[in-house]
Amino acid sequence: MAHKGIIREIYEHSWAFTLMFVFLFGLTFGFLVLVGATPDPIPPTSQAPRGEDDQNPTPAQNTPEEPVRIVAKKINLDATIVNPTSTDVAVLDQELTRGAVHYPTSALLGENGTVLLFGHSSYLPIVYHQYYKTFNGIQNLKTGDVVSVYSAGKEYRYSVTGVRVADASDANESIIELPNDAPHLTLVTCDSFATKSNRFVVTADFVGSYATE
Repeated sequence: MAHKGIIREIYEHSWAFTLMFVFLFGLTFGFLVLVGATPDPIPPTSQAPRGEDDQNPTPAQNTPEEPVRIVAKKINLDATIVNPTSTDVAVLDQELTRGAVHYPTSALLGENGTVLLFGHSSYLPIVYHQYYKTFNGIQNLKTGDVVSVYSAGKEYRYSVTGVRVADASDANESIIELPNDAPHLTLVTCDSFATKSNRFVVTADFVGSYATE
């Protein structure tokens, strides 16, 4: 039939056209390679290996946090920390009946400065109220001993750098320095914020923070 002949002719001509196109393309490409006119290959996009970001995360900036607990295993210290907002003596003395007191104007956890904590101490043979013994024994801490101060979700670890007696009769000795060049911790025994008395002062430097949740 006539239409079959037409189809056969188109089929034969299409193959001939295809072969001619491939021949001419190969000849042209070979010439371009010979004269160095082919474009440079595009390098693959650089990507970090899978999981590398997880292994080396960018350190997060610490957000200042209130201290809520202090632990020093070497002297069996484990006490609640309260955070008054007032520096009124009566308020601070009242807060001392609940545990250790974070002095309101001192640094918070996670920021440069000194976290200043006060606590009662008593060496009477019988003590009816446990808060009078909050900081009992801090004078027995040694250089290098670990003191941990906790926020709601982290442990902030400090290493003791010094222990001394602040003599109330010596104006220079009674001054408590609060450096703000880096994170520090200072512990002070306290009879009352209203009276001057000899106090034990423990200083410590920040070691690191660790998630507790």
